[in-house]
Order: sequence, then C-alpha cells, then structure tokens
Amino acid sequence: MWPLVVISFMLCLVPSYQQFPRFCATREALLSKECCPVWEGDGSPCGASLGRGSCQDVKVPDHPDGPQYPFSGLDDREKWPLVFYNRTCQCAGNFMGFSCADCKFGYFGVNCNERRESVRRNILHLSRAEKIRLVSYLNLAKQTISRDYVVATGTYQEMENGSNPMFADVSSYDVFVWMHYYVSRNALLGGPGNVWTNVDFAHWAPAFLPWHRVYLLHWEQEIRKLTGDMSFTIPYWDWRDAKGCDVCTDDLMGDRSPQDPSLLSPGSIFSSWRVLCSRAEDYSNRGVLCDAGEEGPLRRNPGNHNRNLVERLPTSAEVAFTLSLTNYDTGAMDRGANMSFRNTLEGFGDPQTGLGNSSHRGMHAALHVFMNGSMSSVQGSANDPIFILHHAFVDSIYEQWLRRHTPSPSEYPDSDAPIGHNGDYHMVPFLPLHRNREFFISSKDLGYEYSHLLDASQRLAESVRPFLEELQNVWPWLLLAGLCGGIVAVSIAAAVLISKRRYVSKWKNLFALPERQPLIWSSDTEETKHSDYQTTI
Repeated sequence: MWPLVVISFMLCLVPSYQQFPRFCATREALLSKECCPVWEGDGSPCGASLGRGSCQDVKVPDHPDGPQYPFSGLDDREKWPLVFYNRTCQCAGNFMGFSCADCKFGYFGVNCNERRESVRRNILHLSRAEKIRLVSYLNLAKQTISRDYVVATGTYQEMENGSNPMFADVSSYDVFVWMHYYVSRNALLGGPGNVWTNVDFAHWAPAFLPWHRVYLLHWEQEIRKLTGDMSFTIPYWDWRDAKGCDVCTDDLMGDRSPQDPSLLSPGSIFSSWRVLCSRAEDYSNRGVLCDAGEEGPLRRNPGNHNRNLVERLPTSAEVAFTLSLTNYDTGAMDRGANMSFRNTLEGFGDPQTGLGNSSHRGMHAALHVFMNGSMSSVQGSANDPIFILHHAFVDSIYEQWLRRHTPSPSEYPDSDAPIGHNGDYHMVPFLPLHRNREFFISSKDLGYEYSHLLDASQRLAESVRPFLEELQNVWPWLLLAGLCGGIVAVSIAAAVLISKRRYVSKWKNLFALPERQPLIWSSDTEETKHSDYQTTI
C-alpha cells in the first residue's frame, strides 16, 4: 500500500488553481450577487460562446414551508442561494457545473455525449488492488487543497453584506466535510448561545435521501477529476446483521489503536487525519460558524456506545420492513412521521413498527451512534471516511425502494415540508444548483447501479470479478514460477540420471574380475545361435 501512499503525497505537490467557485468568493462577485464563472474552454461565462450554458436569474419557489422553523430572513440558507447570489450559470443539454465545465451525472466525454453506467460495489468484495486504490484516493483528497472551492467561515452579515469576504482554503475532502456541517448546523439568531436547533436543510425531513444522493455523486465526481480515474465508484458497506465494524481494519478504514480505543491504529493512514467543523456545541455557545481549522484527530470507538439508544446494528428483517412501507413521507414530514419510509430509514421511525419519534435510533442513525466518535455528531460525521461507505448503502436502500414502489415525481412534497425540503427548493449549499425533486428518481437515470441490485447472472459475474482481477495480476508470476519450477525439475532429473549412471558404473568397476578368455560356442545347437552375447565370469 505504501507505494501508492507515496504517489498520493507526490500528487499533493501539483499546483492547484485558487478558485471558489473561487471566482464567486470575491468582493466583486458578492456585491454584484452574480456567480457565473468563465469556462476555460471558450473564455466566456458559463461557456456561453459554445452553447454550454448562460448566466441567468435564479428562480426560487414560493411554496410555504412547515412550522418547524418560524423565522424569515435570519439564516443565509433561506431561499438558497439568494442571500449570496441571484444569478448563476444555467447549463444546457448534458452540461453541468458552476461554470458548465462538467457533465451531468452519467455522462462523459468532451461534449458530454457518452452515456455510461457505473457500478458501486460492496467494499468487502473489492480486490486487494481496489482497496489500496480507494485508501490512496481518500488520502489524496484529504491532502490536496481544493482547486475549485473555498468554504465560508462567516455569515453574510459578518461579511458586511459581501464587502468583507470570509472564506478559507480546505482540502478536496474537507470541502465535503464542511458542506455536511453547513447544511445541518444550527441557525444563528444573533449573539452567543442564541441559536435555533430545530432546523436542518438535509436531515429530519423528505430531502434527506435526495440531498445525500447528490452529495455522494459530487464526491464521486470530485475524486474522478482529482485522480483522472473516470472508472472510480464509491463502494458501500452492507452493515445488515453485522456484529461489529467489518470495515475497521488497517487495510480499509482503520483498526483501533492499542493505546487508546477511541483513536485509530498507527497502521492506518487515517490515524494521521485531523477533523474540522466537529464542535457544534462550542459554535452554538459562541454564536459563530466553524472556522475550518483543525480540531484534533479522527475518533471512533465502535460498539462502545449508549446501548439505551442503540442496541445493535440494523438487521436484514428491519431493512425488509422499512422497504415494505409504501409512503415516502407522511404527516408533518419530520422526525415524528409515522409509517414513513424516509423517516424509518433515517432512523427516527421504529424499524419494527414504523412509528415516529422512536426512543431508540434505528437504521441509518443507528450506525452513526454505534461508531461512537466523529461519526456520532451530525455536523462532524463526514470527517470519518466510513460516512461515505455508510451513506452509499443507505442510498442503495433508497434505490431499492424507488424500484419497488415506482413513485412518480409528483409524490415528492411541493410544500409544507420543513424548510429546505420542498420539492423545488435548491439544495443547500450546492453550486451548481440542484432541486430536491430532481433526485427523486432511479440511480439508473443518474448513471450508476449497485452490485447487490443486479440480476442473478450479473451478480455472479460481479462476485467472481475480484478473484479474476487478482488472478490477472498474479498470472505472470505464476507463469514465471511454473517455468522456474520446470527448469528446476528438469535439472534435478538430469542430475539424478547422471549420478545414477556414475554410481552404477562405479560399482560395476569395483566388483568386476578381469576377463581372461571369452567362451565362444562354436556349436550350431539352439543354445549357441546368439553369438554376440557375452558375459563375465
């Protein structure tokens, strides 16, 4: 593994472009409230010269939100992204991105006209080379300053309405850590300790599954751009019926440290990682945003959690019950929703009865609690790379439900969901913009599939694929070993044969008497017909 880690370190030294949309993190962009970066391909904003997109006014819906957040105009995330920008790039065709430089999910090529379907696989079924590659890519992302994005460290008010930009550089990996923090943070109402906790633009309501689906897709796309490996896909961890953390090994996500069970083993590259945006209580007490500074090592202590809150990891039976629920969301569409697929999968509905506001955490939330460390904080959970594996499996359950129940997009709520969760609401804090309802569709429409959802013949091919890859990697060595073995065998056989001949000859000479006179039979009897036969006496 270490050669790839060294390669990762070397790649970290490649110069990076300092953008935000770095282009949109300037005083000029904030004051003009316009985020329409130039596409390098044609030198025009949004690639307009070649028809990739154009700079347009942002249209936000005016459907009413639910009562969970009773304020207006106090939080930068309200009516995203209007507090910061009211004009952004709107891309045409299969183009996507804050400058229309990228392709929509599932499309590739210079002109974004190559359709491909990627397969996300069980991490425990990856070949050794694939596991090494995954860990190496994760570490590369953690060590490389993001080329495209910076993160906000102050509110728009603290930025003096754009006159004093407050942004920080972070790594490509930590951009996504910050995004998860920012979307789930408390609302700052002004002054120390004055916060509103009953708000989350990506959890506790209908957008939980679509938001995390987009989050994973962008993360996957970022790794591909960073490494140049367009075949990369996020693996998943199937935690059904697991007795412990199957992926907590040094060749994967990191074992326990023998000195401190809450830290990772020194044998894991992740033991050197430092977390950010993980001190939610401290930020609330001070009434500030996370400043994106390092806050100590990654922590994890799987299984040593509050057993009154989570008894064990979810079972196959609980997943099956959750999938049987026919309604995507119900009632007030929050943590109290009964018989709601979304609420039960998220973990606030009981996975055996479907009743909301459960006193225990199930399904998705159960695993976060079980990990008992960085993962157990909603705002800081993305610091742990297990977050990616976990949410990929949650997304696969979401996909299974979509295929089984085939809901129409109209079944996603238009209004009265908690703020940030209505169908046409732009997801916080994504640029480019995405609406919640746009991802209430099958993963196949977005260009990816899960290996455990393939048909039987395809699953069989997937199950033997790692072994075939391992065989492909070692067959030259096996061939060489076979040739060497053959040469050694022939050499040994030849040596034995030569030794045998010498041995027999030696003993013949040792015991033989000199021949004085051969007996020559001159008789024509039957016994004397073999005239050339000789013997010694």
